[in-house]
Amino acid sequence: MNVGIGLPIGDPATLLTWARRAEAGPFTTLGLLDRLVYDNPEPLVALAVLAGATSRIRVQTEVLLAPLRDTALLAKQTATLDRMTGGRLVLGLGIGGREDDHRVAGVDIRTRGRRLDEQMPVLRRLWSGEPYGDGVGPVGPAAFRPGGPEVLFGGFKPVALERVARWGDGFLAAAPPSWAGGLFDTVRRQWEEYGRAGAPRLVAQVNAALGPRQVVDDARAAMHAYYTFTGMPDRMVSGMLTTPRAIREAVTAYGDLGADEVVLYCYGLDPDQVDRLADAL
Repeated sequence: MNVGIGLPIGDPATLLTWARRAEAGPFTTLGLLDRLVYDNPEPLVALAVLAGATSRIRVQTEVLLAPLRDTALLAKQTATLDRMTGGRLVLGLGIGGREDDHRVAGVDIRTRGRRLDEQMPVLRRLWSGEPYGDGVGPVGPAAFRPGGPEVLFGGFKPVALERVARWGDGFLAAAPPSWAGGLFDTVRRQWEEYGRAGAPRLVAQVNAALGPRQVVDDARAAMHAYYTFTGMPDRMVSGMLTTPRAIREAVTAYGDLGADEVVLYCYGLDPDQVDRLADAL
């Protein structure tokens, strides 16, 4: 079972330490979330810095809010990062649910899903080196991976899960094992219905914090603030894993469901958690 680390967003300057420690350990991926109206680093910029400081570990958006971005520029940015990292970019994509993010980007939140569906064929076309269209040529550089970086879609609704089979390479499930199993089954079924070869890559995400009480309390406070917009931040925080045993059991449970990777998402800033998580595994 591959295990990645989701990076905290509270202090961008510490992320190089997190990345180097994770690369030295058993971890396979560095994940970073995306918001616009929030005190977090822009993920593509931050992951480019972290990719330059590492050589093995993948860098992954969890998830990039594609509808907030210009499609051609997004194609160029991601192809550049994919090329310069030797194919280490994993592009997790979603539509987001915060009205303020969409307002400042000038995007109607009511049409965000439709916009993503319109973006995907353009991204795939540009990543493949084809012309943009309407007399406009290709947008380079060519991605390292033929057809562009690996794309995972996050989400829970049927239309979001269907995007995996239509445009993606896999699925990112930010859900506990009790819920993730049904989502995985739906994704696999739709993959077969679309006649896709092979199987979708299945990645699970679970929140974790290991360390002294202050570390765990800081992580809970940061996560609570992040999810306040949902109206149920306490429920979200209650699912955080805070013991080595709970983390091992979750990784095993996701593995039993057929997950290819589990990303342990950290909100607490203490980089010693990287070593604690490695020991827990």
